[in-house]
Amino acid sequence: MTTGDEPVRDELTVDQLAAAVGMTVRNVRAYAARGLLPPPRLVGRTGWYGPHHVTRLRLVREMLAEGYSLGAIERTLAGAPDAAGPTALALHRALMTPFLAEEPEEIDRATLVARSGQPADPALLDQLEDLGLLERLDGERLRVLDPTLLTAGLQAVRLGITPAALVAAQREVIGLVEQAADVYVGMFRDTVWRSFLEDGAPPDRLPQIGEVVAQVQPVAAQALLASFRTAMARAVAATVEAELGTVAESHVTSAAVGRDTA
Repeated sequence: MTTGDEPVRDELTVDQLAAAVGMTVRNVRAYAARGLLPPPRLVGRTGWYGPHHVTRLRLVREMLAEGYSLGAIERTLAGAPDAAGPTALALHRALMTPFLAEEPEEIDRATLVARSGQPADPALLDQLEDLGLLERLDGERLRVLDPTLLTAGLQAVRLGITPAALVAAQREVIGLVEQAADVYVGMFRDTVWRSFLEDGAPPDRLPQIGEVVAQVQPVAAQALLASFRTAMARAVAATVEAELGTVAESHVTSAAVGRDTA
């Protein structure tokens, strides 16, 4: 029995933890500072680490060896329970890794303005930040959280679409995309995932679950894009037909006015 001032069974000091996972104490502290490691149990000025810390650091080391950046690892582990064991953590990684966001890009305001070809607009930065597209850093630096989406937006601006119109459209699209994502995730949950749980969630099937999850995103994206192309073609055709009709009517009216004034 412990008094609360003693380590419990299997608890380690930071030096012992580093030795157990084959890392330096400096690296362990650096990973902890980034949030990759849950806080230890503090007794006075001493931190005590448990088996879940060992599991977490071994996963970090494994993902680093596979080429993942610390940022990608941080995003993978962001929602994992602090005390998750090996099986739970492996499952969390299998489910989340295929959906990692791309690496953020840091630029300065002058670069963003130059790329957009538009005058600097602080209000637009507020809107982009509110959309979750970027965040302000110190000074004039900006962190672009979704570089691909920003690039698409800048291309649209160069086509003559105003930033205000793009922001308004993106706000609406976000809601629609979230609904589509819920539909596809629900499909996975009600089929593959439910079968996995009904079978007792066997650990040896985790790799298979991971492979299925890894394919859900590209398959769903492909299906969604195909549906979007069809819907977009119909919308464009209907709009063009209506607008051409308006133009034709305008020309007829102008011709008639010209004859009346001749």
